[in-house]
Amino acid sequence: MPLIQIVIALIVVGVLLWLVNAYIPMDAKIKNILNIVVVIAIVLWLLQVFGLLDSIRGIHVGSGHAANTYICTGEAV
Repeated sequence: MPLIQIVIALIVVGVLLWLVNAYIPMDAKIKNILNIVVVIAIVLWLLQVFGLLDSIRGIHVGSGHAANTYICTGEAV
């Protein structure tokens, strides 16, 4: 991804976040949570774009082992 596209995306997200904060009436706590979520999402996206997040792609939550699956009767397989 070219650097100019990354900068444009960051500007668009920043303007959208500013518009939401400035013109949509919300409780301050909700705005703070929204800002934190957006910043975390942007940081993760930037890490992925620059290739620093590729090493954790293979990590999955949960397991697909047969010992943890159940059939319709509820009995363990």
